[in-house]
Amino acid sequence: MESHRVETTHYSMSERMPDRSEIQDGDGLMTLYRVGSLLIGDRRELCLIKKISAAGMMVRTYCTVPEGTCATVELKCGQPVTGKVIWFREPNAGIAFDQPIDVLDILSASLKGPRPRMPRIAIESIVTLRDGASVFRLHGCDISQGGMRLHCEAAIAEGCDVAVTLPWMEPRAAVVRWSRDGQIGLTFNRSLSLSMLVNWLKDQRDRNRAAVQMPARQHSNH
Repeated sequence: MESHRVETTHYSMSERMPDRSEIQDGDGLMTLYRVGSLLIGDRRELCLIKKISAAGMMVRTYCTVPEGTCATVELKCGQPVTGKVIWFREPNAGIAFDQPIDVLDILSASLKGPRPRMPRIAIESIVTLRDGASVFRLHGCDISQGGMRLHCEAAIAEGCDVAVTLPWMEPRAAVVRWSRDGQIGLTFNRSLSLSMLVNWLKDQRDRNRAAVQMPARQHSNH
């Protein structure tokens, strides 16, 4: 049922700043956003981290924060990041970082504390999905310890048992929980450990960087 959907902090390795058009405060969603502290001058306010990328973050605030305000956000695991508020649409604010951050370092730091909630991480990866005798190559949208979201135009029924294979990872059994607007949501039968998820994301990042650098090296050799 829609009321059982859970919205969590969304992580992205994109260089793009979260835009105000991405605000999705829908009714019937349980929110499990990561908690942070917003420092403005000598004032400290509670905030909830809704989206975070290398370039900035979207936070839910409990005070008015004018555009142009310099701010520091302290995450629960202690990493302070400084930036400037570039948009505000009550109660949400977009903060552009002074310097790009490594999102995976932020995510990895949470391994040192108490058991965290399951974060969602945006990905750009080809995923193989097997539904009985049918096999599909699909684009992944995001992944968490408990499941993932895929672009899928094929008619795959909700409740269907499938097997999903991510690059360089063993196939995992999953169930289709929802299907709409050309996308499907899967729940893994067995959750990924956070360390496994972080290591896979780092491996994908390193492989993508190597693939980008290789043509440049080949070109320099000619």
